[in-house]
Amino acid sequence: MITIDAINHAATWLRKRVDHTPLVYSSALSTHAEAPIWLKMDHLQRTGSFKVRGALYALSQMPGAQRRRGVVTCSAGNHGKGMAYAAQQMKMPVRIYVPQSVDEAKYAGMIALGATVIRTDFPGYDATEAWARTEAARLDMPFVSAFDDWDIMAGNGGSLGVEIVTDIDDVGTLLVSVGGGGYGAGLAFYLKACFPNLHVVAVQHEGCPALAQSLARGEAITAMPALETVAGGLEGGLGVRPFTVLREAVDTVVHVSEAEIKAAVRWLLAEHQTLVEPSAAVTVAALLHGKAKLPNVRPVVTVLTGRNVSYSTLRSIVCASS
Repeated sequence: MITIDAINHAATWLRKRVDHTPLVYSSALSTHAEAPIWLKMDHLQRTGSFKVRGALYALSQMPGAQRRRGVVTCSAGNHGKGMAYAAQQMKMPVRIYVPQSVDEAKYAGMIALGATVIRTDFPGYDATEAWARTEAARLDMPFVSAFDDWDIMAGNGGSLGVEIVTDIDDVGTLLVSVGGGGYGAGLAFYLKACFPNLHVVAVQHEGCPALAQSLARGEAITAMPALETVAGGLEGGLGVRPFTVLREAVDTVVHVSEAEIKAAVRWLLAEHQTLVEPSAAVTVAALLHGKAKLPNVRPVVTVLTGRNVSYSTLRSIVCASS
């Protein structure tokens, strides 16, 4: 299980290896949502995403013999780029399996960092991960999950939580995006321990509601039908380990549409002069479209999780008429 001690250990180890990104008050979003909104700007993180945190920490915890053999992973993009960076820093090989639909900017970023990247014929994340796990077993190399891993959870969401608590005295509501669930589980677990009355709102793509369905069923739904979306980080099933945390930590689950996500990307550019990738705009989409009911007294915090988006995807979003 994830623990406060494990998160503090991860945060301490990462302190000099990642950037402590700013937590900023958003006047524009606060005015729109009629609540005090604070943005954790981890899209400014090295590699352009928070996922370098978990990648660095998870690889650091591996025995030396495993690191020498290298690792296998699967990624929609940001975890892979984080793993490529971490492996480069630790001088170890890494093989990254990505869906056919991977964003070209993320794909190019992994290649540039020296990783072996295998673009599969599968359109979605879940089938790609199943293939990657098979390949890891065939190659006798350890597989590192992008979300279903305690060290990944402690490094990603956990260390973000430690930084947030350092920078703000109170949090009343946390809006957190959920794909596989690892980042959300680590962040919600830590902040709820620090602020017992915290209200946690999980935000998912309406076309991939794995968390809501898992909560209804009482067990993690680990595979979902492939979804064609610009928000690739939200596509796929929920991790078993994250679900054990999220089912206790999450108070509300809301869903946003593809159109609402794209509108949030445009709004952040136009009103906030901030560029994020679509997967990072989902919580802002929930705020802009009134999906999350917020008290207007205590601070509301959400994380801008990444900025890795290809020019062609960004152009198609910005130039859309709606």
